Amino acid sequence: MIAGNKYILNKDNLITFDSVSLRTILEESKTPLMVLLENKIRDNIHTFNKIFKSVFSNYQGFYSFKANFLPEVCKIIQSEGVGAEIVGIPELNLALRLGYSSNKIIAGGPYLPDEFIEKCVINDIREIIIYNLNDIKRVNVISEKSGKTQNLCLRINSQKFGSKLGITLDTKTLSKLKELLQDCDSVSLKTILSHRSTQMNNFEQFRINLENIAQAYNQLRNSGINIENINLGGGFPESVVIPEKQLKKIALNLKEHLKLLKINVNQIYFEPGRYFVGDAGIFLTEIIKITDDRWIFLNIGNNICPKFARCSLRFYNASKIDASHKFKTSIAGIIPTDQDILVKDYFFTQALEEGDIVIITNVGAYTLTFSNRFPYLLPPIFLVSGTNAKKIFDPTIDHDFSLY
Repeated sequence: MIAGNKYILNKDNLITFDSVSLRTILEESKTPLMVLLENKIRDNIHTFNKIFKSVFSNYQGFYSFKANFLPEVCKIIQSEGVGAEIVGIPELNLALRLGYSSNKIIAGGPYLPDEFIEKCVINDIREIIIYNLNDIKRVNVISEKSGKTQNLCLRINSQKFGSKLGITLDTKTLSKLKELLQDCDSVSLKTILSHRSTQMNNFEQFRINLENIAQAYNQLRNSGINIENINLGGGFPESVVIPEKQLKKIALNLKEHLKLLKINVNQIYFEPGRYFVGDAGIFLTEIIKITDDRWIFLNIGNNICPKFARCSLRFYNASKIDASHKFKTSIAGIIPTDQDILVKDYFFTQALEEGDIVIITNVGAYTLTFSNRFPYLLPPIFLVSGTNAKKIFDPTIDHDFSLY
């Protein structure tokens, strides 16, 4: 296995993605390009759901569209019965078009334009997530005009140093919230959400997040506001980074800690994004320049593989896959700035040649959504399943992979 991924194999110097050879992919398209592994996505969903359904009888899963909003990816996830967590109208349109049940969509974020709120209300979206108390009144006005009652989820500030997202519950805020809920008859607060970080792979990080939720839950209850559900967000790393045994341990510890904190709710939500799709994405690129001090330049950079995506990147020289990857090498991209560095002092092959094909793994989450579209063509994207490789995005034909 390459990068611990059973769908990326090297056998007798033949690299395959699922059952499609690297050679076949490169015959279809020049680098740079992206490969997405459908069966890896499905495996990740099955593993996550198996664990959390076995631990929590009241578990609900919602895929975070912002991790990777390619329609084909979201369609795969919808076919597995997972809900959707979306942040704007384009994602909402996509979720509805793909057949996501309204009751399996939670929507919202720090920016809630009226047209987004209205579309959520009209389509009976399960919950609108509120980051700003003033938005409660806006949702109420729109719900009242539509003759509906809209369920809400309150995003609680994670208390992580420097975080400005969400609501900090103090005496003043609690009083204002109580007044708003008493005055607004067309909304109903059902859920509270706290999302602390990304790439969380030990229980301690999840424990802090859960205790933040518990504190808010008790503050609200003591103010006469009863909460039915809690949402612990996502934050899970790529599945190859966190073994199934560790994921199960986190789930069991969360359940035990919920008991200790005496939190009793109807449902507990999780929003896996990276875990579902992160290690299902691969970039195929090539070396275009080599310096004497072992810097190599690839034909992609932070334009499409941004640091902001926080991926657990792994690099392999596919042209010399059987050679030892033990020699420190720094890897840069193609944006004309010295800041476009993918990694420094990474263990790579000793022999380096221009034209060598490089595999970058764990790029399925947030690379496309955070890409800055520098003035280069977007990469072709292939969806691989078994022996089938389907080009789902062609930059020479398709203008963009956005949601419109």
